Amino acid sequence: MDGMNQMPETPARKKKTGGGAKFAFFFAGAVVGIVGGAIGAYFGLQSAIKPTIELYENQIQVYEDRLAKQSELGEGAVNPIVTQEFADKVGELTNIIDEIYYFQDLLDYDDIREKIYATIMSSIGDKYSQYYTYDEWHAEQDDMAGTYYGIGSYVAMDTELGYPKLSGVFEGSPAQASGLRDGDVIIAVDGESISGWTLDEAVSHIRGPENTEVKLTIVRGAEQLDITVVRGKVHTIEVKSEMKRDDIGYIQITGFSEVAVDQFAKALKDLKSQNAKGIVLDLRGNPGGNLSAVLAIGQQLLPEGRITYIEDRNGSKKEYYCNGKNEIKIPMVVLVNGYSASASELLTGALRDYKKATVIGTTTYGKGIVQNLYELSDGSGMKLTSSAYFTPNGECIHGTGITPDIELEFDSEAYYNAENPVDNQLEYAIDYLAK
Repeated sequence: MDGMNQMPETPARKKKTGGGAKFAFFFAGAVVGIVGGAIGAYFGLQSAIKPTIELYENQIQVYEDRLAKQSELGEGAVNPIVTQEFADKVGELTNIIDEIYYFQDLLDYDDIREKIYATIMSSIGDKYSQYYTYDEWHAEQDDMAGTYYGIGSYVAMDTELGYPKLSGVFEGSPAQASGLRDGDVIIAVDGESISGWTLDEAVSHIRGPENTEVKLTIVRGAEQLDITVVRGKVHTIEVKSEMKRDDIGYIQITGFSEVAVDQFAKALKDLKSQNAKGIVLDLRGNPGGNLSAVLAIGQQLLPEGRITYIEDRNGSKKEYYCNGKNEIKIPMVVLVNGYSASASELLTGALRDYKKATVIGTTTYGKGIVQNLYELSDGSGMKLTSSAYFTPNGECIHGTGITPDIELEFDSEAYYNAENPVDNQLEYAIDYLAK
């Protein structure tokens, strides 16, 4: 899916969000020094420090008022974001705009409101939480259904460069037909620089109606290229498999939507029927997906026991278990890289903790938190971080990722060698299992 978020895991679907967030109030003071060529007169000094004293006293009063208000709410109560004071101030601002603003006739009030909703979500400072307009929300539902209109690629945010990067191009997709490659960094869409855009903003511009064109300006190595892609209807294929040399089976999972569960089951069954002596599970570039999907795939591989547990801000835990009826009995390798995130890290961590697989590649992305999706009353929606997840052994990998058992950098030059392309990580994994 275009821009299948690195972030989202959706363990539950709820209609509306409720409540808010607890606030911890604190006061920070500053010591103000007055330095001059001379000490100055007494009254001059008093005049200089009086505003500072008044500011200090005012801040103390604000702090005490907030504590009193929190005390009225009671311990553990939620201090709402939208207070009467907030609503009054918004009303005051908008009334002045309505009465005075010179270019009022040019204002798009629906757009202003949508931006306010989006700003509320972005202001909490969590890059994984966001607001969806009506159209964005329904596009997200298409993603989860496995069909959408776009170019047919995964897009992940390169945090070092600050630009989106193609982390997977679908076989037979418009992206592949146009010559786009994994690793291409997108710096502009239809001639407009996307510096400072969020991943979702970039994806919303890359997508569009079937048979329309989008021009992507990409950086590939030392080259900058303009590539025009004709958008099409994309049916998500999230699992690919084949038998490799030395009777080693290969399964690649590019995302964890619901369609991946049956696709994986079929792939694993086919390889077992061909008497595969080992399985390479390729999760490189897999940005994650649905918690329910990764749990269902875990049921097809893991022994009896806990797959993961999630914990909310209050310390409440929910555990997810495997019945062990389909535990895999042949050796496995899991391939990962810096774009293996979220659900792919959850599965990797479980296979590692139960010693069902050797992890090879480079350190994973490090997203150990879960988001819930909420449909709002007008058909728009939001995604909000609700909990953290832990591996069976109780490790939270958020911010650190999973370090492979065998660290091996990807050789991009060998992979894109026109005469003899070689995936050095995959070849190493096959040799490892064969031996």
